[in-house]
Amino acid sequence: MLTLTCPYCGVTAEETELTPGGQAHLTRFGPGSSDAEFEGYLFARTNPKGVHFERWRHAYGCGKWFHAARCTATLEVFGTYPAQAVAPPDDLIAHIKARRPGWEGWT
Repeated sequence: MLTLTCPYCGVTAEETELTPGGQAHLTRFGPGSSDAEFEGYLFARTNPKGVHFERWRHAYGCGKWFHAARCTATLEVFGTYPAQAVAPPDDLIAHIKARRPGWEGWT
């Protein structure tokens, strides 16, 4: 089972206490965007096996949204960090690179 630690309240929760929110750090397009931008946002994303940055909500805890870095193939969780971050923290990136030599970055 997937377990994540909420960076706000510090509780380590199983996935049954959390709500997934999709990919993190997306440029979201909405009203006022072109049809091509909106289509790309909704449908044209890659989904490779490996390290992903995702949004999660501690639904049955503090209720706050946060980001998590994890491997989709092994469910290994590299870490979590606040949702307000515009990029993953440098120490988290270093941790991922140490665990996954040859990994090419987060974008």
